[in-house]
Amino acid sequence: MPKLTIDKRDVEVPAGATILDAALRLGIPVPTLCYLDGCTPGTSCMVCVVKVKNPDRFLPSCGMRAEEGMEVESETDEVREARRQALELLLSDHPGDCIAPCQSICPARMDIPKMIRQAAAGDFAAAAATARAALVLPATLGRVCPAPCEKGCRRADLDAPLAIRLLHRRAADTDLASGASLLPPCKPSTGKRAAVIGAGPAGLAAAWHLVQEGAACTVFDDQDQPGGMLRRSVTEAQLPREVLDAEIAVIARLGVEFRMQKSIGRDVAMADLRKDFDAVLVAAGSLPATPNEPHTNPLLPEGAQVDRRTFQTTVRGLFAAGDVVHHHRMAVRAVADGATAADSILQFLAGAPVTAPRRAFSTRLHEPTPEEMARLAAGASASARVSPGGGDAAGLTPEEARQEAPRCLHCDCRKAHACKLRDYSDAYGASPGRYHGTRRPFEQDMQHANVVYESGKCISCGLCIQIAARAKEPLGLTLIGRGFSVRVGVPFSTTIAEGLKKAAAECVAACPTGALAKK
Repeated sequence: MPKLTIDKRDVEVPAGATILDAALRLGIPVPTLCYLDGCTPGTSCMVCVVKVKNPDRFLPSCGMRAEEGMEVESETDEVREARRQALELLLSDHPGDCIAPCQSICPARMDIPKMIRQAAAGDFAAAAATARAALVLPATLGRVCPAPCEKGCRRADLDAPLAIRLLHRRAADTDLASGASLLPPCKPSTGKRAAVIGAGPAGLAAAWHLVQEGAACTVFDDQDQPGGMLRRSVTEAQLPREVLDAEIAVIARLGVEFRMQKSIGRDVAMADLRKDFDAVLVAAGSLPATPNEPHTNPLLPEGAQVDRRTFQTTVRGLFAAGDVVHHHRMAVRAVADGATAADSILQFLAGAPVTAPRRAFSTRLHEPTPEEMARLAAGASASARVSPGGGDAAGLTPEEARQEAPRCLHCDCRKAHACKLRDYSDAYGASPGRYHGTRRPFEQDMQHANVVYESGKCISCGLCIQIAARAKEPLGLTLIGRGFSVRVGVPFSTTIAEGLKKAAAECVAACPTGALAKK
């Protein structure tokens, strides 16, 4: 049994074991893309590289046998740089979007493609839950939002963008009419309490997210009903109050407490709030500006500064969001600020450093060629954009929504939340644009009932080939081509539907890059 050291730690492994096996035995995490327990390693990605000393050389740990006396380094700056370069080389030839352009533009980062797929299937309850998870007030915003997301919709390059706003409005309206809106699960109580001053979109969004994470939340407002400027500045014709009331009732059902007609400073002292609650969020708006004075808020102590990224003030336990910090013209931006403020408050309540939110790692397809646009469009309805038969005020009917939703090109990666390439690229700070060259074209095989295959994302790890062979697929999969152009395909130029009749789900689960994903 060979003995070796990894990061100056001794380990003994059975004969024939790899350096990766030895690292795992020590509990040392080594990133892998082309490795899967039970399969022969392909050593195609080089992300698992380590440095073996005397003589110094970089080797793939998944395929290199452990030898007596080896000295291995797995976490030095040199090794991390080698792994980052391996990831960047893979990314340089990775045609596809992690996140669809519409979702990237949405201030609240709603998972728009997921919502649209749910609406296309007629599951408006699920679509509403997806929309509410980010928008908090999807039926309300479905009436007042100027839909910045639609400006990023790739369908506009063909004819007209998806009616995203009207789709989440229809889903939310149907859900509210059912009287049984799905509530997200809430974590067990942390014993912490937060006060939110202001029942406008920022305050409501903050309260919604705080309660889900186990923090008790009480919203104070000097008006007799919650809603803030949504109630006071939007006409009844544009936003029926019964819609706003129904959405606020969902927030109350989740466990948010409302104390209306409570003016801070008159009915409740700010000092008492800060004493009675573990954190306080001021989201009550600002006094109008004068020619010589900017927007001010008397609830913030004189001299208090606000970090515009985290919404934490220089006063311990005090946060500020909404119009106090940014004067918003779009309610959806106030909702996004409320969610960010809630995240910061939760970090504070947990005793952790309050840090600004990081944008998730994402690759971009950039400008698809006409041929690539045609491939994207092949899986979508060719129908023109559906306009509400009853006019914009009426919105889409359920049937109109089911006709509109299939127009989506689904630019997003359906495996973005389980993509090892994305996760490791984020962890190692890889840059998708570090290496430039002619990327592979975007390809999409949609002919399988349950699987999408995008061959351009394939790194030729061969895991799916081995899994298909193990399952005794009649055709299975194989490597096609030579050199740089090699890719996984189905023998005899048939479709992925013919190649994967038994092992599709297992292959999807094993794919490290989203080349194979569930529809």
